[in-house]
Amino acid sequence: MENFVVSARKYRPATFDMVVGQASITNTLKNAIKNDHLAQAFLFCGPRGVGKTTCARIMAKTINCENLTETIEACNECKSCLSFNESNSFNVHELDAASNNSVDDIRNLVDQVRIPPHIGKYKVYVIDEVHMLSQQAFNAFLKTLEEPPAYAKFILATTEKHKIIPTILSRCQIFDFARITIDDIARQLEFVAGKESIETEYEALHVIAQKADGAMRDALSIFDQIVSFAGNNVTYRAVVDNLNVLDYDYFFNMIDHILAGDTSKVLLLYNQIIEKGFEGSHFISGFASHMRNLLVCKDPKTVKLMDVGENIRQKYTGQSAQCPPQFLLKALDIANRCDISYRTSNNKRLHVELALLQISGLLQQADPAGTAPQTHQKTGAVSSANPAPTQTTPQKTQSPSSPAKAAPSADSVHEQKSASEVKEPARPSPSSVNRTNKPPSIKINPSASDKDEKKKDELTEPGVDEPKPEEQFTSHDLLRIWEKLKEKFRNSSASIFTALNTYEPEIKESGMIQIKVNNLVQKESIFEQKPEMLSFLRQNLKNYAINFEVVIVEVPKTQKAYLPAEKLQKMLDKNPQIEKLKNDLDLDLIY
Repeated sequence: MENFVVSARKYRPATFDMVVGQASITNTLKNAIKNDHLAQAFLFCGPRGVGKTTCARIMAKTINCENLTETIEACNECKSCLSFNESNSFNVHELDAASNNSVDDIRNLVDQVRIPPHIGKYKVYVIDEVHMLSQQAFNAFLKTLEEPPAYAKFILATTEKHKIIPTILSRCQIFDFARITIDDIARQLEFVAGKESIETEYEALHVIAQKADGAMRDALSIFDQIVSFAGNNVTYRAVVDNLNVLDYDYFFNMIDHILAGDTSKVLLLYNQIIEKGFEGSHFISGFASHMRNLLVCKDPKTVKLMDVGENIRQKYTGQSAQCPPQFLLKALDIANRCDISYRTSNNKRLHVELALLQISGLLQQADPAGTAPQTHQKTGAVSSANPAPTQTTPQKTQSPSSPAKAAPSADSVHEQKSASEVKEPARPSPSSVNRTNKPPSIKINPSASDKDEKKKDELTEPGVDEPKPEEQFTSHDLLRIWEKLKEKFRNSSASIFTALNTYEPEIKESGMIQIKVNNLVQKESIFEQKPEMLSFLRQNLKNYAINFEVVIVEVPKTQKAYLPAEKLQKMLDKNPQIEKLKNDLDLDLIY
């Protein structure tokens, strides 16, 4: 039985053209080799698994090749290439700086640099994880790195460039390796699967690529794990089950339940996700990404911003057409706030469920179809935005012999219709009858802001048929009611209480009351509570014609005393007797 070789080693790139996702860097290196413009030191930096060490080995092999191809690749036939492939080349030295990070290790490397190569043109030193070198080792390496022999080339590789001292960075050509895109990883996995005669689904490879987070080595390791689990048929379901990732279907179903207004199914689906072992933070993050993708699908120009397969992209496009943009924006804001405060929440499950209920209530509050006519309870009349159809009753025809009556005016007809609308109870529509047969579900009531607006309207305006008293009142009456008004805000709003307690109100012309405050914060706080305050004053003063305005009082700035003489003068201004005390006790200032 042959020994198993992991795919990350078996399919490690052997030429520049085989490197995935780093075309700009490989082309630069090939041109440098072709034009013989090789620097004495290179620094390859970037995340893990993106090809830093691989490119260093390919470059070390290529610059010593005796018969380069037309595409500037190693021939794999000369002595230098054969010795490199057999891992016994004396011209390529690899050093792991994580375990060889002392000054003595660098001194041994410097001693080796003095010996010229026996075969080939260059001696190449590949130092991996170079940021692990100590400060003393870096200093010992500086002189050799700046002025090495013509045959010596250094290739440094690291994942943490910021830990390398600037004097080393200034002596190297720096190449920043980027994360490999999801599509590039998926295509490379498809190539490996074809070589291994493994049947795959592209969506399954796409999930593996997402899980790898831009690292080709991680993707190949996950691929080997899935093959061990599912055999020679790698399906989307097998990948989802083995990696324990949230399926797209969960998010699509969650949005469908929210659009249908079935909050019971929303909570049951989230319970199913929790029972499968997923964390609430993982779900809310994925759900926010799902809604972001739905928003991106609104414009064909931004569809390319999604890192998903073609089949999933079509599902996103279909569901995006059913979601209003304003709903998605508000839902994203709720999900984002839930994600930020998730860690600090004591009841994490309730925290996520509350966010889902708030998202479910967005469409019911907006009611974009206008199916539910809004009525004003205080007047009993249907709102003018959605007028209800009035039923016309058949009238008796008058005979020619009967005396003609005066034609009613337009205003009287309108009043009669309004009265009939108020008195006649609304008949249930067929749709409402059908809704009564549905199983009970959780009802999302209007938001607190809507209730507050309605409460403000009820407080500030009496009923239509009620008289509006306009009794006269004096300053003494106003101050008496003012004390009661202050007590209302003593515990609820310190800013308003301070503002009301600082200055007394003044009665201006035509029932206008002037309220003085010290700053803009107090003014805005009073304006936020203006409906409630105005209603309180009108009811207690029995005058619905009054109103109030808020004026900021300019407080003169006083110069602060710093010197002892200035402090003494301030004290004397407040209490002149201090001067007599100073003279009697023969006191003097101390500087």
